[in-house]
Amino acid sequence: MTFLNNLFGYRNARVSLVLLTLITSLVIPALSYATEASQGGGEHGSNIAVIFLWIAIILILAKVSALVERVGQPAVLGEILMGICLGNLPLLGIYFFAPMVSNEIMHFLAELGVVILLFYIGMESSVESMAKVGVQSFLVATVGVVVPFVLGTYVAGPILMPGQSANTYLFLGSILTATSVGITARVLKDIGKSQTSESKIIIGAAVIDDVMGLVILGVISAIVFKGSVSMAEMGIILAKAIVFLVGAVLIGMPLAPFLGKFFSKIHTGIGMKFALVISFGLVFAYLASLVGLAPIVGAFAGGLILKPVHFKAFENPTIVDEIEEVVHGDESRGAFVAKIRGITESHSEKHTEDFVDHLGHFFVPIFFVITGMQVKLEAFMDIKIVLMSLGIFVVAVIGKIVAGFVCGKGINKWVVGVGMIPRGEVGLIFANMGKSLGVMDDNIFSALVVVIMLTTLITPPVLAALLKDR
Repeated sequence: MTFLNNLFGYRNARVSLVLLTLITSLVIPALSYATEASQGGGEHGSNIAVIFLWIAIILILAKVSALVERVGQPAVLGEILMGICLGNLPLLGIYFFAPMVSNEIMHFLAELGVVILLFYIGMESSVESMAKVGVQSFLVATVGVVVPFVLGTYVAGPILMPGQSANTYLFLGSILTATSVGITARVLKDIGKSQTSESKIIIGAAVIDDVMGLVILGVISAIVFKGSVSMAEMGIILAKAIVFLVGAVLIGMPLAPFLGKFFSKIHTGIGMKFALVISFGLVFAYLASLVGLAPIVGAFAGGLILKPVHFKAFENPTIVDEIEEVVHGDESRGAFVAKIRGITESHSEKHTEDFVDHLGHFFVPIFFVITGMQVKLEAFMDIKIVLMSLGIFVVAVIGKIVAGFVCGKGINKWVVGVGMIPRGEVGLIFANMGKSLGVMDDNIFSALVVVIMLTTLITPPVLAALLKDR
């Protein structure tokens, strides 16, 4: 009852229980009716109207799943759980959503969602901030990538998943290297500890960790496409990944302001600004694929390069201009006006990020819900799958805790180690790519998603407890 009380925000837990029962009693029959109606009208994949309905339901349920935030969990966890519920409705005789997992249009939308997500993460980072994080963050990130990768590829994989291909073990190792910048940053902000030395090291290391992980993912994806490769070929693939990222920064940084000025001469409107921002990310995603890397690597690089200053020649958001018009010439309240102008300037600079963020609200939930739908609950009826999940989870935790012990003196090593544990959206992206490349079956994929969820689930309370008295 207490859980329901916290979840729905009602003081009377019985009201929460009645509300939950009412929602269930209405939704289940409605889905059953929709299943029968759609089966009578032909195949789901060829019925565009049904796809519209799928998207609408996903978007609404993704927002409903944000209720998990009321019990201290990130919204992404709720979206995955919602996907698991939808994907396992056939166990209740409801098949309306089942074809969604194999539908090409839905998969395209999900892939676009993950590209938008990585583009946004790149925009929130910067080359300058990565350069400032220092040696401690770099050491933590390096150990936090190398140890989980080695443990996953050469220890956990062969022991817990005997008989699988080397590519499966490589993907397991790469998934365990991930650290979710977003989830860790959100936890630190929520508990008011985002400015501590430990927090700065964690965030810096998580950003570097992401870059390293994306390079590893690019290399492993190329190996899967090519089959077995020699050490020389692996070196070439790794070099291509590094050259692409470095080249994207060196070429993209001077190119972005030039493009901004050029297109502003054609039109300075919001529409042009939006088109330029989104196209920048998509073009870099395409360029990454040309050199054999995952498109998300290019999207991240594109976001890393793009800066608000590149769009100074474009129109401000309407609300910024309206506020500026009101405060213009009002010098009688100098401090107040200065504060207002600081706020409007901040909103103007974040305008480009807002474009991507708003687009992400549409596409990103589709990715996480469809990822959750691929988890088969019946797989956990097999004790071997359960033990495999627990074993990988232990390796996932140990691999990141170890990283905290290289951060130097005067730093709480446990805080840093725990802060690196959540795999979150980054781990899910890696796992989803492994499944799409055919290197893992439903059982392994389900186990990995559960592991990623567990690492995401345990971090907020443990981190809060460790930082409580600091």
